[in-house]
Amino acid sequence: MISFLLTLKRLLKGLWHALKLKQFQALLVLVLMTLLSGTIFYVKEEGLSVIDAIYVCVTTLSTVGHPTFVPQTSLGKIFTMVYIVVGTGLFLGMIGYIAYALIKEMSRDDE
Repeated sequence: MISFLLTLKRLLKGLWHALKLKQFQALLVLVLMTLLSGTIFYVKEEGLSVIDAIYVCVTTLSTVGHPTFVPQTSLGKIFTMVYIVVGTGLFLGMIGYIAYALIKEMSRDDE
């Protein structure tokens, strides 16, 4: 548990430092818009609850995936393919900036 809390503290510290970068702010807004649009789409088109739709969106963008979710409509399948290609790049770019901020912060601590 202590290890988890220390890791969470370090992650939040990296996130705080990343928030100061303009590129990260732009990526964060794009990722949030992507999550919002995906959630709205899956609620309206696939009939998922809001929580289920957010869960599917986050697991999709984080490349984990959802083992039992398969879009039922052709439009849902097309949307999901585009969503994966566009959203995964945005999400991984955002994670990259958090990692950059963590590494930069660690190098400052070493000095």
